[in-house]
Formats: sequence, structure tokens, C-alpha cells
Amino acid sequence: MGLLEKIKDIEAEMARTQKNKATEYHMGLLKCRLAKLRSQLLEPSGKGGAKGEGFDVLKSGHARVAMVGFPSVGKSTLLTKVTGTASAAAAYEFTTLTCIPGVIQYRGAEIQLLDMPGIIEGASEGKGRGRQVIAAARTSDLILIMLDAAKGEVTRKKLEKELETCGIRLNSEPPNIYYKQKSAGGLTFNSTCPLTQMTEKLCRDILHEYRIFHAEVLFREDLGAEELIDVIEGNRKYIKCIYVYNKIDMVSLEEVDRLARLPHSVVVSCDLNLNLDYLLEVIWEYLGLVRVYTKKRGEYPDLGDPVILRNGATVKYVCHSIHRSLASELRYALVWGTSTKHNPQRVGAGHTMEDEDVIQIVKK
Repeated sequence: MGLLEKIKDIEAEMARTQKNKATEYHMGLLKCRLAKLRSQLLEPSGKGGAKGEGFDVLKSGHARVAMVGFPSVGKSTLLTKVTGTASAAAAYEFTTLTCIPGVIQYRGAEIQLLDMPGIIEGASEGKGRGRQVIAAARTSDLILIMLDAAKGEVTRKKLEKELETCGIRLNSEPPNIYYKQKSAGGLTFNSTCPLTQMTEKLCRDILHEYRIFHAEVLFREDLGAEELIDVIEGNRKYIKCIYVYNKIDMVSLEEVDRLARLPHSVVVSCDLNLNLDYLLEVIWEYLGLVRVYTKKRGEYPDLGDPVILRNGATVKYVCHSIHRSLASELRYALVWGTSTKHNPQRVGAGHTMEDEDVIQIVKK
């Protein structure tokens, strides 16, 4: 029996098993076996053939955004509209056969946007170059799931399943579980809160499935078997995601209003240029980029060329972005903006910058 058959058998058994307190233990072991088989499926077997063309795209700009979706949902049209990069768009499926990069110039930042080929059901198993598309999506900072507004609910669940199968967790944080494998001493199981989905016996049996007999596990949240498996596997990617419903001009206003109110969702029409400016605002917000303007002593700040940083960046990161030796020469900095209590404020290297702050660096 091949891997795909084993996976389908376990999925069928999970589907026909009732979910209640009595079956939690059995379901946890099934999830563990399923995760192991999927990991084996994703691992390259043997010496593989020649590499595919077009998917080794050099990462450039301040952030990378990948568009994932089924064929003919408007990915190429959106790339052309917001970046100016020509990407073939036609009324038939699979117009795009390789990964086409474009650059969004927005608020002084360069955001790389990848137009991926459309994927089909079974992409996580390798159908239709699906693995290459999802592997490229794993390297991105944000995923845009492009959906047809007329049939978005069905395709959304299918795409989420394909990405989850390949170890991508959308709009979620890593589980707050401390896990460390040891060479001796058996299993040490503890928790800082009451657990309703996990027991020491289930934890031990899941670790035994992975041939792990000595480990330290500490639950800091009430989590279950799936989260523990993710921590043990250690190869999960937690990526923010925006669901973009295209072709809203083809559905009723009531349906557009309903889709727009869904969490992490934006409604657009690429053909009619509807709501594309709001989509760019949401992309900026989800990427968490920060603009910092530099200022020389006695001069006005340079508002034309900001330093682009990630949210939570400090003065030290600003110095590294300007020049790698500047951080060691920093004496103090003067900052104007929302991150200070008064303007200007004298700060050190650990001060956290906020969007549109102005900084003047004083060297030793």
C-alpha cells in the first residue's frame, strides 16, 4: 500500500469517528500518524530529475507577497494592475505556467508580488506543479488567496486544506508549547494551565510514534494533539493571509457586503479597478512595515527616501539599515514622532520606532 492510500485510509477513519471525550485519544493518534505520512510525502524521494524553471525567484524588495489560487480567478490581472508587470491573462485556465514576479511601489517601499500558476485539488500531493507553487508560497511574508466571489466559500476551504497539508498555518501564531528532546530521563510532562484536550498518556504515545522516548514538554496554553505535532515536526510556517474575493461585479450587493465582513477578507474587481487601493492598504497593514525618515543636524528631514523596517524595529536596526558600522558609533539619537513623549526626545539604541518617525543620529 502506497503513501497516498494510507493517507486516504486514515482520513476516512477520522471522518467516520465521532468526536467526543471518549474518542479524543484515538483521534490524537490518528492525527499523529497522518502528519508523519504527509511529511514523508513532502520529502523529495531519491535523486529527482531536473529542476523546474521559473520558480527560483530571487527575493527582492522589503517584503514578499505570494498569490495563490485556482486557475482563472484574476491573479495575473491583479499583478498587471498594481505593479505594471505584463502577465498573460486570458479567458481560459492555466494561462500562467510559471512564477512571474512584480514590484509594488507603495509608500516608499518595494513589495515583491509573485503571480503563481493556478493550483488544482491534490496540489499538496504533487498534482499540477502544486508542490512547487506551495514551496514558493512558504518563502513569502504574506499570502494572498485569490478567490472567485461567485464560488469563494467552496474554493476557500479547498485551498486552506492544501496549504495546511503542506505545513502552512494561516493567520495563526506558533503554539505556546515548550519542547526539548533529551538523551535520557524519560518524559517530563507539565502545564501552567488546566488541559482539556491533552493528557500525559496521549503526549507520551504521540512522542513514541516519532521514536522519541526522552523529552521535556511544557504546555503554557490549553492546546491539543495537532499543536503538539506541529511543535514536534518543527517545520511549520506561520504566515499571515488575506482572502481576496475578485469579480465582485458579477454578484449581488448583498453578497459583496457579506464577503467584505468576513475576517481577513477584501473584495475587489480587477477588471473595473474597484477597491484596489484599499487592498494595498491592507497588504501594508498585514506586512507590518514601518517608515522612518532620517534628518541631518540643522536641516529638514528627507521625506522622499524613508528607511523601511519591520514593526518593532529599534534605533539599532535603523543604524544597521543605513550602514553596518553606524550602530557601534552611535552616541544617542533624537526622535520626532508618535513613539516619543515629547518632540524631540533623546533616546538610546533600544528605543522602538513607529511609522513615520523622524530620527537624527548623533555619533560618538
